[in-house]
Amino acid sequence: MYPIQRASRSEFVPIRNLNYHVRVWGEPGTGKTPLVMVHGWMDVAASYQFVVDALKDDHYVIAPDWRGYGQTQSGGADNFWFPDYLADLDFLLDHYSPDHAVNLVGHSMGGNIVMLYTGTRPQRVRRLVNLEGFGMPATRPAQAPGRYAKWMDALKEMHRGDMAMREYDSLDDVANRLKKTNPRLARDESGRQKAAWLAPHWAAQNAQGKWQILGDVAHKIINANLYHVDEVQEIFKRIACPTLCVEASDNQMDQWWQGKYTLAEYHERIKAVAQLSQALIDDAGHMLHHDQPEKLAALIESFIA
Repeated sequence: MYPIQRASRSEFVPIRNLNYHVRVWGEPGTGKTPLVMVHGWMDVAASYQFVVDALKDDHYVIAPDWRGYGQTQSGGADNFWFPDYLADLDFLLDHYSPDHAVNLVGHSMGGNIVMLYTGTRPQRVRRLVNLEGFGMPATRPAQAPGRYAKWMDALKEMHRGDMAMREYDSLDDVANRLKKTNPRLARDESGRQKAAWLAPHWAAQNAQGKWQILGDVAHKIINANLYHVDEVQEIFKRIACPTLCVEASDNQMDQWWQGKYTLAEYHERIKAVAQLSQALIDDAGHMLHHDQPEKLAALIESFIA
């Protein structure tokens, strides 16, 4: 099993009618800026364990499970909205750091959230780190009718019970699923240990004795709203703090979007951020916090120092 260097503790915080699960490493202290780390789609806060273990200094790290992920319940929602993530983060910072700006890190979906949040609440963030949070392909107004129809159809499919999270027979099967998604976890003993450690944090046993991913099935529902790049650009312009955008050497955007959205377009968008730095982590894929936690931890600590 993966050898933990820094143990976390679980805290539950009432946020907007939900009992939010927050994983915390370290203790608050004079002169310590909270390091808030938020995860991506179909991930959990525990995913940052390897990066936290690789940090050289003593940090106060706060990592929530987003609504409908990990140990944070969905509150009965049958689909999820980006504005809710922004509000949840705002309430979370009010709880943990009401009087001081934080250092904020987000991966993938979480990277998109922290970029939007920081442009909306610039005074709340001291340093911003975006890990492969690329945003979405641009949309056109003409797509709106089809998008709404697709959203309603997906809701009906889910409520009929035709949409469900896959079940696994054992934690070994869950670990194998993690290794299939990220082959780097399968190539050496260190990676296999990480997958085995993540499995019980990433999944839970249901009443039938099967293991299911701790992500609400409603997260599979397409967003009803179109992605408005012009709005996003205006938010990016209002990011006031130094911002580091980190990419992995493996460009998986080509695989995801099949030409609908490219890395070059993303690079053009983030030019709107005034104090922008960029970094590339070699020998890493999208889950770079699993693949190269030592390199990522060093980048983060150098940037927030």
